[in-house]
Amino acid sequence: MNIHEYQGKELLRNYGVAVPNGQVAYSVEEAVEAAKSLGGAVNVVKAQIHAGGRGKAGGVKVAKNLDEVRTYADEILGKTLVTHQTGPEGKLVKRLLIEEGCDIQNEYYVGLVVDRATSRIVMMASEEGGTEIEEVAEATPEKIFKEVVDPVTGLMPYQARRLAFNINIPKELVREAVKFMMGLYKVFSEKDCSIAEINPLVTTGDGKVMALDAKFNFDSNALYRQKDIIEYRDLDEEDEKEIEASKFDLSYISLDGNIGCMVNGAGLAMSTMDIIKHYSGDPANFLDVGGGATKEKVTEAFKIILSDKNVKGIYVNIFGGIMKCDIIADGVVAATKQVGLEIPLVVRLEGTNVELGKKILKESGLNITAADSMADGAEKIVSLVKA
Repeated sequence: MNIHEYQGKELLRNYGVAVPNGQVAYSVEEAVEAAKSLGGAVNVVKAQIHAGGRGKAGGVKVAKNLDEVRTYADEILGKTLVTHQTGPEGKLVKRLLIEEGCDIQNEYYVGLVVDRATSRIVMMASEEGGTEIEEVAEATPEKIFKEVVDPVTGLMPYQARRLAFNINIPKELVREAVKFMMGLYKVFSEKDCSIAEINPLVTTGDGKVMALDAKFNFDSNALYRQKDIIEYRDLDEEDEKEIEASKFDLSYISLDGNIGCMVNGAGLAMSTMDIIKHYSGDPANFLDVGGGATKEKVTEAFKIILSDKNVKGIYVNIFGGIMKCDIIADGVVAATKQVGLEIPLVVRLEGTNVELGKKILKESGLNITAADSMADGAEKIVSLVKA
């Protein structure tokens, strides 16, 4: 789950991590009032969407007076920002962060991720702040420094100091930088983050080390114990189909293709998408119905897939272990009848109660194409969609 920049900074502030003063605004008038209350000579007007690259897309403006705040707020609110992370469709700006300006001396990057290879949290830092970390990694990887965190001890002060020295934080501000990094790590670990990025981390003329931007992503599997984080959720920033899927405990991610996929198990779902691509097809989604799907759950999964107007065919690929093939077959038949399916449907069943499942599909009288293997099913649905 993602949150907005202003929410991330509120979270940091609660942990004693330095951020500029700012207020959220939902209208031009609120933006002007926020700038008045901040009282600074310079304010920054920032679009709040769940995507990076806002500055390059015209979503961040520096205002030197209230008239400019009004002008920029009016310009950005209601605008569709297209960045490298939004895709060509962009995202509509519905709220702004009005923030006090600060005397920036230097910009840095600090981030935390979970390293799947070591199963440990890693803090990364670079003196190339304000630049996409992927670009730094490609062009100058030697400028990225890492500290692997021991889960028993957590991030140690000496690790934070080493990072601060490696990225050339001014010596007189190293203590502040260490305090910042320790606080950021505490947020990351206590709030079940999967990603935390401060880009840029800045040093200021008055001797502060603070987050000029803040990006957080949270582990959805841990949200049950993070009630305060759930309150930050902005449904306007999420895909409607993904929201609907979450209501039925379905793992769904919308993609750009035209072949809808319904699979049980994340690994099988990934393999299914790969093999569709192998046969020159394009998956329209990742959809994992899980191991305990009911007939009703399968029906809802079908509805969600079909709500994507780009879908021209559906491939159901089920390996029945905990999930029984006859339950899936019942759900497929019920959903096909209920939604009045008019596009090609290929079903591959294997595992528990597979013969019963195949019998249910065969006797349904519906136009369902059976597949003998995962590859066979992928080849058939790609062929049918292209035809």
